Amino acid sequence: MVSPSPAPALRVAVLGAGSWGTALAAAAARRHPTLLWARDAAQAQSLAASQENTRYLPDVRLPAALRYSADLDAALAFLGPDPTHALIILGVPVAGMDDIMRQLAQRLPALGITSTPIVWTCKGFESDTARLPHEIVRESSSGLSCGVLSGPSFAREVAQGLPVALTVASEDLSVRQAATAALHGAAVRVYASQDVIGVEVGGALKNVIAVACGISDGLALGTNARAALITRGLAEMMRFGLALGAQADTFAGLTGLGDLVLTATGELSRNRRVGLEIGAGRKIEDILASGVTAEGVRCARAALRRAQSLGVEMPITEAVCAVLFEGVAPMTAVSALLARDARAEAWPPVPPGP
Repeated sequence: MVSPSPAPALRVAVLGAGSWGTALAAAAARRHPTLLWARDAAQAQSLAASQENTRYLPDVRLPAALRYSADLDAALAFLGPDPTHALIILGVPVAGMDDIMRQLAQRLPALGITSTPIVWTCKGFESDTARLPHEIVRESSSGLSCGVLSGPSFAREVAQGLPVALTVASEDLSVRQAATAALHGAAVRVYASQDVIGVEVGGALKNVIAVACGISDGLALGTNARAALITRGLAEMMRFGLALGAQADTFAGLTGLGDLVLTATGELSRNRRVGLEIGAGRKIEDILASGVTAEGVRCARAALRRAQSLGVEMPITEAVCAVLFEGVAPMTAVSALLARDARAEAWPPVPPGP
């Protein structure tokens, strides 16, 4: 009796060597052949030589099996000819999504692997257009099999192999299956969802709420205030998501409440740290000039603009924008929130009517 041939190994290409791309590449490389693509050739050489991302994840040793390249065509060719045993993970920021998706839409057909599943990890709104990532993908690369990977996770802990739970959301079953096969196991648990909008809204707005919580803590307003901001921030996220067509249950899960609690309270949270420094009296310009990157600062205005176009009330996001961009003193913004009219608590929050 002839034994069946073993199925080909799943091959993973991670595009983007920032902290999160590097962390996911490390997690995938513990299970499957994985290549990490860096836009900068010098960074790719440094990664290969040191097995460490000294810029984004210093002092974290990366798996010896992980490969590196600065050649995008080579990174895609690494996936092999069988799209059913391949996965592309995009570790680029929202600002880079349009460019990378257009490149993939051009290059994948030449390799004959247009059905290769793709998941992105960026969180936020495009600053100029207020588009969410799935809207960028839809307009720049229709026809590709795509989804979003998100959840309550700090990149450093994932790279270190500590436990984490993530969500992959896509309407395409092959995308959910490929992301689960690539990452689920050992310290990583992956849960599947079809609610791309809900997962993206949770991932974007939790950063803005985390800035608000950091400001509150920086002002020493206490844990009661933080709990109120987290809870009402969750209502704000849900109200916005429902208006876009998200599912209410998503906001009670990993990419809603889970990610919000982590980012609003965790010591590794960049967004919370920015809020803490603002609450302590530092100017946002000085904080950003020191090299701190916080997605909540980048997307707050776009989120508020999108909410206003939908007729969705977002008082916490509005207060954060007032502090960050309009020169309003943090305590003045807090006082304005406290002065709002009393109201009944509706759960789930009701989106605006037609």
